[in-house]
Amino acid sequence: MVRITATYEGRLRCSAIHGPSGDTITTDAPVDNHGRGAAFSPTDLVATGLGTCVATIMGIAADRLEVDLSGMHVDIAKEMTSNPRRIDRLQVEVYLPRSYDDDTFKQLKRAAYGCPVQESLHPSVTVDLTVYNRASE
Repeated sequence: MVRITATYEGRLRCSAIHGPSGDTITTDAPVDNHGRGAAFSPTDLVATGLGTCVATIMGIAADRLEVDLSGMHVDIAKEMTSNPRRIDRLQVEVYLPRSYDDDTFKQLKRAAYGCPVQESLHPSVTVDLTVYNRASE
């Protein structure tokens, strides 16, 4: 079990401490929800968690396949809806750093779809995940 301690600092700002490492992050409410937008919002962290989870799971697969994914980048777009206010759609685009053969690409892509964060999201959140092999761009 991992413990995270969050503290409300006022003015819609929070700080959170990751127990095992002591690393700290700050959140702020977005401008469109009464905040200043001065830091990641809580829903931005969900989107970020999805993108970094996809990259991490692909990295684990890459280690097993003995290929290097250094330089891979992931773009995440988050769309909100209201009534209730929630994440409606997350678009995740993964750009591999180089071209991989078809079999390797298929295994990396399959790994991307095995992200535990995606499996933890409510089914009403649409996730559009695309992995681009440099050769197919």
